[in-house]
Amino acid sequence: MAPRAYWKGYLKLSLVSCPIALYPASSSAERVSFHRINKKTGNRLKQQLVDAETGDVVDKEAIGRGYEIGKGQYLNVEDEEIEKIKIESTHTIEIDSFVPRAEIDDRYPDNPYFIAPTDKVGQEAFAVIRDAIKDKGLVGLGRVVLTRREHVVMLEPFDRGLLATTLRYPYEVRDQAAYFADIPELKLPGEMKDLAAHIVDSKTIRFDPVQFIDHYETALVELLRAKQAGRVIEPREEPTPQRVINLMDALRASIGAETKKKPAAASTRGRSAAKRKTRR
Repeated sequence: MAPRAYWKGYLKLSLVSCPIALYPASSSAERVSFHRINKKTGNRLKQQLVDAETGDVVDKEAIGRGYEIGKGQYLNVEDEEIEKIKIESTHTIEIDSFVPRAEIDDRYPDNPYFIAPTDKVGQEAFAVIRDAIKDKGLVGLGRVVLTRREHVVMLEPFDRGLLATTLRYPYEVRDQAAYFADIPELKLPGEMKDLAAHIVDSKTIRFDPVQFIDHYETALVELLRAKQAGRVIEPREEPTPQRVINLMDALRASIGAETKKKPAAASTRGRSAAKRKTRR
C-alpha cells in the first residue's frame, strides 16, 4: 500500500519546478497509548464541549472559532474565510536561499518530512534540484503552508529524495541566557579533563538508532502483558545516583568501571513484538 501524502504541490527553484508530495518522516503510532475510561463500568469516555457561561453542551454544528478582541469578546471567524487565504506557499515550496547546514541552530529544526516527485515527467527536474543542493553541500530554505500555518522548511538530499524539516520561528525559540547565567566559568585541572576525555573515548561509537531502546515503553508493555496474564506487578526500585564527594576519585573509578563493560547489542524488535502480542 503506497504511503498517503500529507501535502501535495510543487517544488520550485527559480524557473525549474516539479510536482511533489510531502510524507511525515516520523511516527508515534507504535507508542503505547491509553484511552480514558469509566473505572466503574469499564466503558470508554467521550469528551463534550460546553458553553463556559451557560454550561450547556454545544452541538458539533454550533462549534466555531473566535479570536479574542477583548475580555469575553470574540471575533467569529468562519472556516470558509480562512480557506480563502491563498499565498504562494500554500501549493508551492519555492527555494529562496541556500545556507551551510552548520549555521542552523539546533533549536530551530522541528518536524521532518520526506519529499518525493509525484509523476515520471517531473522526476528529472526533481533530480536536478536535489543534486544541485547535494553538490553544493548546502541546505535549501523555502516556505510551505501546513495545517493553516506557513512554515520555513530546510531542504536537504536524503537517499534518492529530499528531507524537508520545518523550522521554528525566532519567537518560538527561548534564549539560553536566563538558564545558564548562574553557571560560572571554571578553569579545570588538566588531569581532570584528561580523565573525562578518556571516559568519552571509551564510550565513543558509531551512531546507530537501531540500538535505541525506550526502556519506559518496554516497561509499559511488560506491565500490560502481566496484567493480561493476571500476574501481580512488583514495583522496581531504581538506584539513586550517589552524590560525588571527590570528583577525581569518581573519574578514576569511572575509567575502571568502563574498562570492565562490554558494549551490548540492543534492538527494538523484541519490544515491538511484545507490543503486538499485547494488542491481540
